[in-house]
Amino acid sequence: MTQSEPRLSLQTDRPNAARMFDYYLGGKDNFAADRAAAEMVLQVAPWMPEAARQGRDLIARTVRHLVEEKGVRQILDLGSGLPTRDNVHEIAHRIDPGVRVVYVDNDPVVCAHGRALLADAATVSVVQADLCRPAEVLSHPEVAAAIDFDSPVAVLMMFVLHLVPDEQVPHHIVATYRDALAPGSYLALSHASTDVHPDLMARISAIYARANTPFVPRGHADVTRFFGDFVLESPGLVNMWPYPEPPATVDAEVARTGFSGVARKP
Repeated sequence: MTQSEPRLSLQTDRPNAARMFDYYLGGKDNFAADRAAAEMVLQVAPWMPEAARQGRDLIARTVRHLVEEKGVRQILDLGSGLPTRDNVHEIAHRIDPGVRVVYVDNDPVVCAHGRALLADAATVSVVQADLCRPAEVLSHPEVAAAIDFDSPVAVLMMFVLHLVPDEQVPHHIVATYRDALAPGSYLALSHASTDVHPDLMARISAIYARANTPFVPRGHADVTRFFGDFVLESPGLVNMWPYPEPPATVDAEVARTGFSGVARKP
């Protein structure tokens, strides 16, 4: 850990959203408290493991779209979560090994695993920082060394903004990142929705209230606001799987529990 990074307790006795997500995916980087809370979620949302798997596929297809079709060569992945199969840099590097990727997460377990995985990677960095403090993230030495903000950058905020409560003013946080980007940059995000199953989402939120972060799904209008004056690519902000169309394996009810989209800075 560098001097500039926060010293955070692992808090293994308190559920952690990243480790709960790892449990949904069938991973082993979780503790008893994470598993207990995740099992409570599964009692009300038994499709959560399928949603997690489909979410990982969504990230993969979004990264391929940005790198292969849009020519992105710099990626800032905010709230990256625990490493799993087909991480962002692996997907990008299959297309171009020179793509620079910076993962940012405030969880020390996430960062420790990320650094172990990327020990020999020259074009990939893992930064322990809080995405809710954009000035600190953007000025972090490792971010500044890897990302040229005078050139187009893709910022990923996948499945993370619904873990930021309203009192932290998430729309202002995202606006700060947007303002730092050069024209031609992209913002890609996915977000849990209240529009279709509000009662179910409220029950999930009550469980996450015991975890290290809340769970705050939002409606279509509120999620759209995160893009500001960026231009949404077709088909706009849609139910989870925008490129190029939903795979045949997607469960329609799961897809309706969230939104995703990609937008370009004019």
